Amino acid sequence: MAKVTAGYRCGECGWATPVWVGRCKECQAWGSVAETSATASGTRATAPRASALRISQVGADEARGLPTGIGELDRVLGEGLVPGAVVLLAGEPGVGKSTLLLEVAAAWARRGRRTLYVSAEESAAQVRRRADRTDAVTDDLFLAAESDLATVLGHIEELSPTLLVLDSVQTVSVDGTDGVPGGVTQVREVTNALVRVAKRRNMAVLIIGHVTKEGAIAGPRTLEHLVDVVLSFEGDRQSGFRMVRASKNRFGPADEVGCFEMTERGIAQVLDPSGLFTSTQGEPASGVAVTVTLEGRRPLLAEVQALVTPSAAPSPRRVTHGIEGSRVAMALAVLQRRARVKTHHRDVYVSTVGGVRLADPGADLAVAIAVASAAADWRPASRFAALGEVGLSGELRRVPGTARRLAEAERLGVKVALVPKGSGASSTRGLRVIAVGTLAEALDTVWLELTDHARAVSDRRAWQEKGAAT
Repeated sequence: MAKVTAGYRCGECGWATPVWVGRCKECQAWGSVAETSATASGTRATAPRASALRISQVGADEARGLPTGIGELDRVLGEGLVPGAVVLLAGEPGVGKSTLLLEVAAAWARRGRRTLYVSAEESAAQVRRRADRTDAVTDDLFLAAESDLATVLGHIEELSPTLLVLDSVQTVSVDGTDGVPGGVTQVREVTNALVRVAKRRNMAVLIIGHVTKEGAIAGPRTLEHLVDVVLSFEGDRQSGFRMVRASKNRFGPADEVGCFEMTERGIAQVLDPSGLFTSTQGEPASGVAVTVTLEGRRPLLAEVQALVTPSAAPSPRRVTHGIEGSRVAMALAVLQRRARVKTHHRDVYVSTVGGVRLADPGADLAVAIAVASAAADWRPASRFAALGEVGLSGELRRVPGTARRLAEAERLGVKVALVPKGSGASSTRGLRVIAVGTLAEALDTVWLELTDHARAVSDRRAWQEKGAAT
């Protein structure tokens, strides 16, 4: 017989140790090290149940997705939900995870597919009230309020659904397993059981997961490895705009984004979200610049607004909303050093429109132009878009997906676009493309070509003299 040796292993990262410790030395997680056993000798080979097939003999139709009825979610998943796939949807409390998946379950059931929605956090009556509000009541949608895994598996055996929605994995418990619901061991056991039943019954599973205050998915790290697809549901509570973003997808692209809007009637799809992130005013204003950002592979037109005011405090304020403060601080430093736009004695406020978050470096040029426009209090004569990453030496760097960005800008009526030199973009019938090499050159182009020439030259000279004096 093989000799059995005892050991301890971390449930988060798999790090092994011969003695118990309270904190994993690999991932620094507390309370994740548990006792395990392993055999000193290797595992003996057994006869396989079926012979291995040539890859050309394996059918691919079983991995083809079925439409959920929610187009934006299908966009993120690839083709839709693949039978037997396990999908994890994580997000902050109150962002609308339960509402979204309830509508997905209803849309799936309306196509004649039996669906089981298991709520481990709310009662059946509470879920029914939400279904009435979002028009998610249909005959093929079954509802169960259970928090015991064995009972959930019993419902699956009884109903044989093609889709299971579990809300949420951190609130379901397993009898006979150490730990409390939501702990490392319990979450791992629940997920393992759902993955096994999903593959055996060829049933799609949607799991709702909680996140920590740092934004990471709560539970063991192995949770993300066990499931087939990991989606994050993002959005600001003060804004109705929501995004579903894929960080792992075994059946489709892992860089796609779906757009939604929270309304009184539930969550609605936003097929053309670019209009949400730009202001409706017709005339260009000072301190405003438009850029085209890439969310995954999707181009979105976004507007950056800046306000520069005199400061009475020893340390001027730097307030940002929707843009990383470090990127704005870098843009201010490059403006002051390379373009003589002095803001060290002024308060600077930079914000986006519609609650969009710009993490794309391609928005650097728009941020710099918006701040320079606000500092000089001038406005361009026409609307334009600015694309480009700003380097510390003031040079402009190319950004990926320039052709897609410019096509989106032209579709939405933008007439002029500033791009870095070497981007390979050319003007079209409806869009004039201007290539610039540095931030100073971009400001000169905006100042002299996109405004009234006589007034621009006078304002530019006064602005430079004022900048040199300060």
